[in-house]
Amino acid sequence: MRRTKFITGITLLAVMLCCGRAAHGAVLVPMDLSQTNHLKAYGLAFHVLGQGENVRWLLNYRGGSFLLPDRPGITLEAQARNVRVERITGPDISRILAGIEQGNMEVILLEKAPKVAIYAPPNKQPWDDAVMMALDYADIPYTIVYDAEVLRGELGRFDWLHLHHEDFTGQYGKFYAGYRNVEWYIKQQILFEKIAAALGFSKVSDEKKAVAAAIREYVRAGGFLFAMCSACDTIDIALAARGTDIVPREFDHDGVTPKCRERLDFSRCFAFENFRLILDPLVYEFSDIDMTAAAAKRGEERDYFRLFEFSAKYDPVPTMLVQNHVSVVKGFMGQTTSFRRSLLKKKVIVMGEVVGADEIRYIHGNFGKGTFTFLGGHDPEDYRHLVGDPPTDLGMYPHSPGYRLILNNILFPAARKKEQKT
Repeated sequence: MRRTKFITGITLLAVMLCCGRAAHGAVLVPMDLSQTNHLKAYGLAFHVLGQGENVRWLLNYRGGSFLLPDRPGITLEAQARNVRVERITGPDISRILAGIEQGNMEVILLEKAPKVAIYAPPNKQPWDDAVMMALDYADIPYTIVYDAEVLRGELGRFDWLHLHHEDFTGQYGKFYAGYRNVEWYIKQQILFEKIAAALGFSKVSDEKKAVAAAIREYVRAGGFLFAMCSACDTIDIALAARGTDIVPREFDHDGVTPKCRERLDFSRCFAFENFRLILDPLVYEFSDIDMTAAAAKRGEERDYFRLFEFSAKYDPVPTMLVQNHVSVVKGFMGQTTSFRRSLLKKKVIVMGEVVGADEIRYIHGNFGKGTFTFLGGHDPEDYRHLVGDPPTDLGMYPHSPGYRLILNNILFPAARKKEQKT
């Protein structure tokens, strides 16, 4: 099994204290209920990394707090972002480290701000994607890429890639039943067909399979992949369908490959296996991976999922990804809302589940030298996001636990170290 080594901060901070380098103290960014703006706190940590300074991530300590160097300008930057910080002394640091050493906590050294890319189409809207809204609100820089950049091999320039809620099967989101005669749907289909043709493909579905394969190789080579909503399941469906036409004629003007369901190659998938395709173009669903119907039946008032607690010292990766000031998160729907537990590959780590159900909301896994993380749902603060809904104002939700899960993933690549075989 491959495990990733991390530089922990306890030893390093202890050395600094002994040498007097941290005797003057540090700046603590608490991430418990005392924090005035949880989301912008991630932006502050990213800003410090971008200035060439290290950040210590105190896993499970006061909601996953950050320890910043006591440098000129940091407290002013925090004040400008409305982020609560505490200036602490050397003895304070020693006390914190002693508690972390004894409990289910750990210090992870973050060294370098990751280069972030978001895969999104040219007709995107600023409020279409929760990750874009989170990064804009937290003031974290990113680059937009799409099919041409992916197929040119440009993903290697980035440490972290987020997939906009894309349909990698080439079925235009399966909006056919409700929107095929609506202007925006018609324009989107024309746009995607033009992009595919310009890249040398006769069909959008073939082009999207090539893009999915390139993203797969990016992860295999060491990239960090994060996806939400329909990107989570459709990329695996596209990967499994290599060489097989699974798209009904309503989308690409020809029929599916005979017995296409039996021809799927699940070994190529990141997270899912043994799923069954839904080929009816009038059904707003790609496969039986998604459990949106179960969430809808449960209803908004009862829709919550629980975050797992991991060993911070032995399982630092999932621990980083679930850092929060709450352990139960309000659910939110999307085209892909959640994942059927029975269709997960055995090595996939479940990080968030609906208790007592076959329904998983948040997963993580290794693939080659890289990792993937999938979070079901569209917008953590817009329960039932519909086409044309107004954008979410994150200024109204500075403590959103769901958005914190997104931003945990942004900082995760800053902690990656060399790998070793065990």
